[in-house]
Amino acid sequence: MQAVKARVVKSINQGSLIQTCDNSGAKLIRIVSIMGSKTVKGRKPSCGVGDLVLASVRRGNPDMRKQVVFAVLVRQKKEYRRPDGMRIKFEDNAAVVLKDDKGNPKGTIFKGPVAKEAADKWPGVSKVASVIV
Repeated sequence: MQAVKARVVKSINQGSLIQTCDNSGAKLIRIVSIMGSKTVKGRKPSCGVGDLVLASVRRGNPDMRKQVVFAVLVRQKKEYRRPDGMRIKFEDNAAVVLKDDKGNPKGTIFKGPVAKEAADKWPGVSKVASVIV
C-alpha cells in the first residue's frame, strides 16, 4: 500500500450505500467504518477513492448478505485534482470487495474503470482491473 499522490476529496460518508463493481456476489454495501480515519469529536468520518472501508453487504447472494467485509473505493462522483492539474470524476460511486485487509480482491472481474489512485495504492486491485483511468 502506497501513499496517494492526488488530492482526493473525501466525499462519501459513513453509512452511505455503495454499488460494487465486481463478481464477488455482493451488489450493494453500506459503509460501516473507514479504516485509518481520524476526525474531531462529533464528526462522522468520510472517505474517497483508494480508501479501505469496512462494509456490510445489504443486497447480493444469500450467502453474502449480512456479512461484514473489507472494501476499497475505486470510483467517486465528486471530482478530485491530480498533481498535473487534471480533474477526474466518474459517473457513479463504486467499490471492490476484498478477501482480507491486505488488498486481495474477492472477485475476478471488475466492471468499469478503476481510478489510478486506487490501483497505485492497492496492487492486488490493479492486477484484476482491465481499465485504469
